[in-house]
Amino acid sequence: MRNNYEYLDPDYSYTDSKTGILKNLGGITNYDDLVNFESIAVTKRRNELLKQSNKINDSDALFAIHRHLFQDVYAWAGRKRTVEISKGGKQFFPIDHFEAALIYIDNLVFEYKELNRHDVEQISKKLAEILDMVNYLHPFREGNGRTQREFIRILSLEKGFEIDLNPPDNPEIYERYMSGTINGDIPKLQDLLLELMEKGLP
Repeated sequence: MRNNYEYLDPDYSYTDSKTGILKNLGGITNYDDLVNFESIAVTKRRNELLKQSNKINDSDALFAIHRHLFQDVYAWAGRKRTVEISKGGKQFFPIDHFEAALIYIDNLVFEYKELNRHDVEQISKKLAEILDMVNYLHPFREGNGRTQREFIRILSLEKGFEIDLNPPDNPEIYERYMSGTINGDIPKLQDLLLELMEKGLP
């Protein structure tokens, strides 16, 4: 929420014009209170997903995951952002071309599903490509990281691997994930994913 992102939102579609706080279902107007409210609500919903047997067929799953995670926090949960986002002077995917990006992600997911589940090299490479593209798309006004990590977790499970890109007991993994996504470094992301996958091999 509070970060070095920049948003082109002259109509205050997402934020309160006076406080700058994201409009939320809890009616919260204090930043720290919203952080706590969001964290508790999303953690509860993620734990629900961890207990479910989910599958990903295409990019629609991104929106379903976001809707589930943030349904208690934002009225726009599960909906494509309507504002442009940039970070450090680098713009994420423009909203006018979202459909083309979603088709591209659908193709990547299809290619992933065709891979042999024993080919960890190709699986990690394709997951890295998917992760990089989903991050570049940044389809939501808030909650992109949590949604994309869940998307990758479920995809990896379909091939028999458990991947957690934000484990509470290993912050280094999260730091490497962040570095790879921020810089669009697919080889770095693949190295991380491959390392995590190999740890789960018998």
